[in-house]
Amino acid sequence: MNPIRRALASGLVGLAAVTLAFGAHAQNRELTVASSATYAPFAFENKDKQIVGFDIDIINAIARQQGLKIKVVNTPFTGIFGALNNGDVDLVISGVTINDKRKQSYDFTPPYFAARQLIALPKNSTVASLKDLAGKKIAVVSASTADDIASREFGKTSPNIRRFESTPLIISELAGGGVDAAMGDNGVIAYRVAQHADLKTLDDKSFPEEGFGIVVKKGDKALLDKLSAGLAAIRADGSYVTIYKKWFNKDPNVR
Repeated sequence: MNPIRRALASGLVGLAAVTLAFGAHAQNRELTVASSATYAPFAFENKDKQIVGFDIDIINAIARQQGLKIKVVNTPFTGIFGALNNGDVDLVISGVTINDKRKQSYDFTPPYFAARQLIALPKNSTVASLKDLAGKKIAVVSASTADDIASREFGKTSPNIRRFESTPLIISELAGGGVDAAMGDNGVIAYRVAQHADLKTLDDKSFPEEGFGIVVKKGDKALLDKLSAGLAAIRADGSYVTIYKKWFNKDPNVR
């Protein structure tokens, strides 16, 4: 073979080998998962400072089923989408409600949990619906679905909407008398209110049914397909039901 052609051929083979090696590395690399560990029973820190919860068990089961390497990092909910946008994390599982606004910027798996909004109130409150909160102080987690609902109902700039970084903070503010109500996802609000004898919950039937989904960057089809396939598989093999019963002590509300 001509020496020049031999050199070119050798170079192409070398380039192909590097490309294949890079592709394999990218496929097997560790994925960083963002979850806000202030969201019991979905994600929270146990006594050993490990992040545990329903969301964590779900993503670990999906990862095992799909052969994915993952690392969960505690990320405040207020910064969770920014971390995904910046490439600091590869996916998010943190009780994120699937809605049309978010679907414009991100891609979601099918729902892994059926949810509704729930209002927390003092035991002696006479509030009977969301509309009864007009003129009252309401605590919500910033950028959450509850924030969206309160903003639509009472105005985004209403001084009565008090925004906090996490669900424990809004419940603490309510328990301390700083606000008249707190609003958030039913699973976590019910869990937190159960720890306060002087609080109760209100389920306003006007709240729509919602679903939590796992979030990836818009257009990351390869990862989305793996996560969606893994979710379908753990539903089919019974793993999902086992995890759900572990954390909620009842049959799943979504399959």
